[in-house]
Amino acid sequence: MNPPVMMQPQVVILQPQRGQWQTELCDCCSDCGVCFCGMFCFQCLGCQVAADMNECCLCGTSMAIRSVYRTRYGIPGSLCDDFCTVLCCPLCALCQLRRDIKRRRELGIF
Repeated sequence: MNPPVMMQPQVVILQPQRGQWQTELCDCCSDCGVCFCGMFCFQCLGCQVAADMNECCLCGTSMAIRSVYRTRYGIPGSLCDDFCTVLCCPLCALCQLRRDIKRRRELGIF
């Protein structure tokens, strides 16, 4: 006779933490398509990001859109961080935002 099962196995699905960027700022190689789009058509990529967030196309490359996104997903940082990031490396900042949107969409959390 088998002993009774006292504890059932449980499945734990690990998802990225809500309050983090899905990729690093300079992690362009993780999605080369986004990187190439940003390098050759920066404004087009900005419009994609803005459309994903239901904002005006002119806002896609701005510090404001990054701040709104960061606040929405509880990503740590400040307005000053967003300003400095967008000012110093607008391409990396925009590509990071687009990669993050794509990853969250794939995970069903966008």
